[in-house]
Amino acid sequence: MSRVGGWPMVAVLATLVIAAAGPAGAAGSIVLPRPGQVGIGIQGGYGMLVKTGDLGNDFSDGPTIAVRLRYRMRYERALGLSFENERFDIRIPEAIDPLGFPGRTRVNAVLSGLEFYQMFGTRTRTTKMVMVGAGVAQTSGRTLDHDTFYPGNGTYVSAGGGFERFLIRSWAIDLSARYMAVFLPDDRNHEAQVALGFIWYASY
Repeated sequence: MSRVGGWPMVAVLATLVIAAAGPAGAAGSIVLPRPGQVGIGIQGGYGMLVKTGDLGNDFSDGPTIAVRLRYRMRYERALGLSFENERFDIRIPEAIDPLGFPGRTRVNAVLSGLEFYQMFGTRTRTTKMVMVGAGVAQTSGRTLDHDTFYPGNGTYVSAGGGFERFLIRSWAIDLSARYMAVFLPDDRNHEAQVALGFIWYASY
C-alpha cells in the first residue's frame, strides 16, 4: 500500500473515534462486561516495519486485520487470544531476474498468540488497558510472477496499550497500539502497529 493509499484508512479510523462519543442517551443502555464474560472483536489497522532485519530492510508497511477473543477476569484483568494477518509491501520495487530469484512484491505475516491485559476503569464507559503478548509467527510472500516464497516461521512478543469505549449494550469500539518483535530463523524484526475495530461481550 502506498503512502497516499493509507489516508482513506486513517480517515475511517478518525471517523470511528469521533463516533465513539455517541449520543448522550446511549450511556443509559450500556451493559458493562463482568468477570467471566468473553469478548469477540475484529480490528483493522496499519503496521510498519522498522528498517532492521531482513524483512524490515526489504519491506515497509501495509494493512492488518485481527480477530481477538478477550476473557474478563477479576481484579481488572483479562486473557486474550489474538489472530492477525498482516501485509507489508516491498520498499524498493524489484524486477524479475531471469538468472536469479524473481522480483518480490510483498510479504504476509500471520500471528497467533496469547495476550494478558491489565485494565483500568472497568466500571466506566471507557476502559483503558495495557497488554503484553507472545505467540507464533508464520510468514510467506508473493513474487511478480505469482509464486510464493517463505522467509521462515518463528515467534513474536508484543506490548502495547489501548481502550474500549462502550457505545450501546455490550458493544464497544476497540482501539489499540502495539510494538512487536518478530523472531525468525537468524533474523529479528521490529514493528509498530495501530488498530481500530469493534468488540462485543457475550452475556449469559
